Amino acid sequence: MSILVTGAAGFIGANLAKRLLTEFDEVQVVGVDNLSDYYDTRLKEERLKELSQYGERFVFVKGNIADKPLIEQLFDEYKFKTAVNLAAQAGVRYSITNPDAYIESNIIGFYNILEACRHHGVEHLVYASSSSVYGSNKKVPYSTDDKVDNPVSLYAATKKSNELMAHAYSKLYNIPSTGLRFFTVYGPCGRPDMAYFGFTNKLLKGEKIQIFNYGNCKRDFTYVDDIVEGIVRVMQHAPEKQVGEDGLPIPPYKVYNIGNNSPENLLDFVQILQEELISAGVLPADYDFEAHKELVPMQPGDVPVTYADTSALEADFGFKPHTSLREGLRKFAEWYKEFYG
Repeated sequence: MSILVTGAAGFIGANLAKRLLTEFDEVQVVGVDNLSDYYDTRLKEERLKELSQYGERFVFVKGNIADKPLIEQLFDEYKFKTAVNLAAQAGVRYSITNPDAYIESNIIGFYNILEACRHHGVEHLVYASSSSVYGSNKKVPYSTDDKVDNPVSLYAATKKSNELMAHAYSKLYNIPSTGLRFFTVYGPCGRPDMAYFGFTNKLLKGEKIQIFNYGNCKRDFTYVDDIVEGIVRVMQHAPEKQVGEDGLPIPPYKVYNIGNNSPENLLDFVQILQEELISAGVLPADYDFEAHKELVPMQPGDVPVTYADTSALEADFGFKPHTSLREGLRKFAEWYKEFYG
C-alpha cells in the first residue's frame, strides 16, 4: 500500500514517514518535497538520509505540490488511498515579507492535492492546519468549535482556507478529510526558525535572544513524537461517509487540535532550555544568560497565547499528547550537541 506524504523532508513529514516505515511492514511511503531553502537544507538532507535506509519502501520525489502535472502523475502511478499533506510554507513572520510563497504552496499546492484526491478515489486526506487559525481569540483553551474568521497573518489565512477548501471537496465529492491544527511543534532536527532552535543558535554565537511581548507569551509546545502519534491514529480512521435527508452526502470532514493542552510561559521555557543546553554540554555551565536576553514588544502577526483543547482527539482516538517540555528539550539539546558537535 502506497501512502503519499508531502513535505517529506520537513520536520513533521520526515518523522511521520519514519514512523510509518518502521511500524507498518506493508507500507510504501512516497515522499514529495521541493527542498526549499527557507531554512538550512542540510537538515532536510539529514532527514532524507535517515529515510533512505528503508530502501525501495521509501520513494523520494523532489518537486513542488504547486506543479499540477507532477501531482497528477504521482496519483496515477501509485494509486494512493491515503494522502497526508504536510507540505506548506510555514512561519508567521516570513509571511509578511514573502507572501507569494504562501499562495503558491498553501493555496495552489493544496488545491492540486484536493483535485488529485477527487479524481483518484482517495479514501482519506489528512492535512496540516495550524493553531494560527485561532488568531487573537480571547477564549482559551482553543476549541475546534470556536469561530476562526479573524486571522492575524497571511499564513493563518492560508491555513483556514485549507480547511474551507477541504470542506467544500468533502461535501461536493464525498472525500473523507481530516485537518489537524498543530500547536508549536518542537524536537530534534526541527526547524531553525522556531524559537527553541533559533535561541540555541544565537546563544552559541554569543548573540542576544529576543523574548517577545516582554516574556508575557504562552505557547502550547508539542513534542514531535506526540504529533506523529496523533497523525498515525487519525490516518487509520477516516470520517464516515453518510447521506443526509436530502439524499446528498453529509461532508465526511473533521478537524482536530493536536497540542499539549498545557501552555508554558516563554520565560519558563527559556529557563528550561538553558538548563538542558548546559546539561547536554552545548553551552558552558557558567554561561551568562541574563546578558544575552532582551525583552521586546510583540511582533506583527504573533499572538500572546496558544492553548489547545484536545478533548475531541481524546474522545475519538483515546490519545492526548503527554511529553513534558523538559523531556522534549532535553532530547533536542542532546541531538544538537551530536549533530553540530
